[in-house]
Amino acid sequence: MKKFFSVFFIALITFVSAQDKDSKETANRFFYELSFKPKKDSAKMDKVITILDITDKNRSIYQDYTVISQDSIMKIEMEAMKKAGAMKDLSKILKTPKISSRIYKMYPSMKIEYVDKIASGFTPTNIGYDENLKFNWKIQNEKQKIGEYNTQKATTEFGGKQWTAWFSADLPFQDGPYKFYGLPGLIVKIEDADKNYSWVLQGNKKVKDYTEYSYIETLMQAKGGKVNILSREKFEKTFNDFKKDPFATVRPMMTQEMMSKSIPGMDGTIGDMMKKEEKRYKDFYKANDNPIEPDYGTLSVGDLEKVGKEKEKK
Repeated sequence: MKKFFSVFFIALITFVSAQDKDSKETANRFFYELSFKPKKDSAKMDKVITILDITDKNRSIYQDYTVISQDSIMKIEMEAMKKAGAMKDLSKILKTPKISSRIYKMYPSMKIEYVDKIASGFTPTNIGYDENLKFNWKIQNEKQKIGEYNTQKATTEFGGKQWTAWFSADLPFQDGPYKFYGLPGLIVKIEDADKNYSWVLQGNKKVKDYTEYSYIETLMQAKGGKVNILSREKFEKTFNDFKKDPFATVRPMMTQEMMSKSIPGMDGTIGDMMKKEEKRYKDFYKANDNPIEPDYGTLSVGDLEKVGKEKEKK
């Protein structure tokens, strides 16, 4: 679940990146608080605000709100670094996002595109997979008010877990957080039977001049970048390889001379910074062993291929 993109890459490209303009649109933004258990053998729960943006271009985008919420701070810091000609450890200033993936649902087919980023040299590369999910919802008679929303209960099975959702027909969108959709109203709350993952709608607003990309993504030229669509099984393997060795594509590009260079405005050399960031990556990924979809998240590559073939038969 927890994924982030290192300030190491951000800092290295700050001085060479250019910002492009986005094509503007409008969106209905729904804020969901996600409570989840990162470790299977721990009672500790974590929280993060995520957003579901339903746009006027026949699609929705689900993502972590952390990076976008810090756009103004990031812009000020980046401009200050450019002006000073020196880097700064932004990890001391900014909150770390817990999710780097972005989930698209294409209306009206509701085809899902799951996109994430891996390093390719000093820039991020978008990889993803397509999915055509069909949720077998069982709508119940039970109703309750959650916050300001009148909701009705529904249940389904997904990813090897039993899920209970509460949807509101007052919100005329057959959508919801993460990959969930297909009820006659927006999903206001959804959680699995063991309460390892729980989303609750906190509010919504209209966003004019909407863009799905944060300032830093635009700066890093990851926005609008072509997504390398893989099979689900190939995606899982590629991303797992990246988690095991995040700097695999960077290391061959770094000479010993480059590694020994000091970084203006920061303590230590480029090599020291790489070691620090590599440890941060690995520690971060090790901190979570409780995936949303255990059907995939805990299986070997061979098992993944079997699951993929079984899903295709269905």
